[in-house]
Amino acid sequence: MERILHGHMPHPALAVDRHWTLLAANAAIGVLIGAVAPPLLRPPVNVLRLSLHPEGLADRILNYAEWRAHLLARLGHEARSSADPVLMRLLEELKAYPPPPQARGARPVPVEEAGIAVPLRLASAAGPLSFLSTTTVFGTAVDVTLAEVTIEAFFPAEEATASAMARLAATG
Repeated sequence: MERILHGHMPHPALAVDRHWTLLAANAAIGVLIGAVAPPLLRPPVNVLRLSLHPEGLADRILNYAEWRAHLLARLGHEARSSADPVLMRLLEELKAYPPPPQARGARPVPVEEAGIAVPLRLASAAGPLSFLSTTTVFGTAVDVTLAEVTIEAFFPAEEATASAMARLAATG
C-alpha cells in the first residue's frame, strides 16, 4: 500500500478503510489538506468529513455543489448497500453541513449527468487545481484487512494542475 501511495507522487493519494477513515497518505496530500482546522486532522481522520466540513476543504472547493452531490451519492450507495450504521450516521452528518459562501445558491449537476468522473476543483496557493479521482480496491487481497482498504488517487485533470503539482513537489 505504501509503495502505491508513494508511486503516485507528485499527485495526492490516500488509503481509507470502509468508513472513510484515513489510514495512510503520500506527501502530496498536504496540497489538499494543508489549510484545514487542526481538530479535523486529529485521528481518526474521516476524509469525507474533511472534504465537506465548513472548517475543512469546503471553502476551497471551487465546484462544491457538484463535488458534494458526488460524495453524498457515493456514500449513500455504500450506506444502503451495506446497511452499515456508521456510514448511515456519517451520511446524515455530511448532509447537515451548510454550504460555504461561494456555493450558496449553486445548483449541483445531477450525478447521472456528470459523466464518467466528477473533478475536484480546488483553490490553492499555486492557483486553481483540478483533479480526477480513481478508486483502487484489493480484490484478491490475501490479508483480510486489505480487503477493506481503498486507495483514492487524484490525477491532474489538466496540464496546469500537472505542472503545478510537479513544481510543488520540487520545492516541497
